[in-house]
Amino acid sequence: MDRLNTLISRHLWLQYVLSVLAASALVLLLFPGRSPASVLVRVAFSALGGIAVLTAMRRKEKRAAGSTDGLITLDRRLRRGEVPTAPEERQAMRDLVEQRLHRSRHRVAAAVFLAVLLTAVVVLTALTAGARQTVGFGVFSAVFLGWLVVYGNLQHRRLRTMREALTTGAPQESRR
Repeated sequence: MDRLNTLISRHLWLQYVLSVLAASALVLLLFPGRSPASVLVRVAFSALGGIAVLTAMRRKEKRAAGSTDGLITLDRRLRRGEVPTAPEERQAMRDLVEQRLHRSRHRVAAAVFLAVLLTAVVVLTALTAGARQTVGFGVFSAVFLGWLVVYGNLQHRRLRTMREALTTGAPQESRR
C-alpha cells in the first residue's frame, strides 16, 4: 500500500486519470443509457475545476515541503506518525500540517452539507427514476459519506497529533 501511495503522490496526472475514470464509472452506473464516450467527455470537462483546485493545493504543499520527493516523504511520515528530527524537516512538516489543518477547518459543516445534498438527490432520484438507480445511489451515498467521515477523522487526528508533537518537541511513537 505504501508503494501505491508513493506512486500516486509522485504522479499528479495519475490522480487526475483515476478520478475521471471513477466518476465516469459512477455516471455510467447511475445513467445506463448514455454512451461511454459521452460520459467520459462530460466528466472530463466538468472535472477541470477540481483539477485546478487540486493543482493549486499541491503547489502550496510542494512549496512548504521543498520538492515533490520532500512532500512524499513528509506525507509518509505523517501517515506513520513519525516526527522529523532535523530542524528543516520539522519546519516543513509544521508548515504542511498547518496548511492541511487550515484547509480542513470547515470539514464538519461540509460533511453535513454533503449529507443533506446527497439525501436530497436520493429522494429526487426515488421520485423520478427507477428502483435500481435509487438503491444504487443510496448505497453509494451511504458508503461514500461513511468513508469520508472515517478517513477524515483519522486524517484530522493525525494532523492534530503531529502538530502537538512538533510544538512540544518530544518525538512520539507511531500509532496505527
